[in-house]
Amino acid sequence: MTRKEDTKQRITRRKYEELHKEERQAAHKVWGTSIDRSLAEEIDKYLTQHNIKKVELIYAGYQALLNQYGSKKNE
Repeated sequence: MTRKEDTKQRITRRKYEELHKEERQAAHKVWGTSIDRSLAEEIDKYLTQHNIKKVELIYAGYQALLNQYGSKKNE
């Protein structure tokens, strides 16, 4: 796979990413998880229909788990 031609904008973005990569990684977490494609498509369809962002799904799910199992332990 060949790399696209360097443009001024691409060079600027790469330089910005190089300078801010550690800061971005410290501030955000990416989970590399996978679920069955049919379930993922069903979830995506539901979220799109209701104009819900995936991040909102994560917050709501976490809140539901806190309500179900109680507040955080081991702190």
